Amino acid sequence: MRPAASEARRPIRAGSYRGQTGTLARGFVQANIVILPERHAADFLAFCQRNPKPCPLLAMGRPGDPSLPMLGNDIDMRTDVPAYRIVEHGRETAIVHDITSHWRDDLVSFALGCSFSFEEAIEEAGLGIRHNELGLVNPMYTTNIATTPAGPFKGPVVVTMRPFTPAGAIRAIQITSRFPQVHGAPIHFGDPAAIGIADLAKPEYGGDAVPIHAGEVPVFWACGVTSQQAVEQAALPFCITHKPASMLITDRRNAELSV
Repeated sequence: MRPAASEARRPIRAGSYRGQTGTLARGFVQANIVILPERHAADFLAFCQRNPKPCPLLAMGRPGDPSLPMLGNDIDMRTDVPAYRIVEHGRETAIVHDITSHWRDDLVSFALGCSFSFEEAIEEAGLGIRHNELGLVNPMYTTNIATTPAGPFKGPVVVTMRPFTPAGAIRAIQITSRFPQVHGAPIHFGDPAAIGIADLAKPEYGGDAVPIHAGEVPVFWACGVTSQQAVEQAALPFCITHKPASMLITDRRNAELSV
């Protein structure tokens, strides 16, 4: 029997699945991706190393090689993400579902940890994830928290938000602290204005607003979309990222990332 992760990648590679990946291949690590020219790879690697909460590096490829063997035996970065963003000079110029025609010998792939991995652990502890319960994309927001720059890469930290009761928030903090490779513990909870978020009803990057019930507090985790902000602010002539919530499904299991 083929592993669940490989089974989930098969329709993506064939172009028959182009949606969100949060509900696919439960138990397997999913990753944010950034693909950029080799001349910028060292600076982007340094950016990830200096900002491990929003940009936890899972794997880095070799120039021109679309595989990531440390994350799966048959991963092909050109075809295995449901939706890619082509970004030129800091602006998104296209959403595509296969980047074979855009691939170059100087491109280097980066895979960064994703909150889908720690959400599984939260749900297994009996805590609900509101956007999953409602079939929505997790809400994402730009904050006033600055990343540590590296070369041309800099910008604000982007966060995701999940509401919990105070007791649930404490439990969620304990659980996610065990997963530093997929953002780890939250970076803030409570007043969103304290981190520069003016209105929780207006999430960004294609995320959906979720209700916060009486007695609940918003809890904010660093988000891998931070890397997309940094790449866009760097205004590189060419790079590729994923469409938020359309991730790379790897063969690694979430349980492997627990410390």
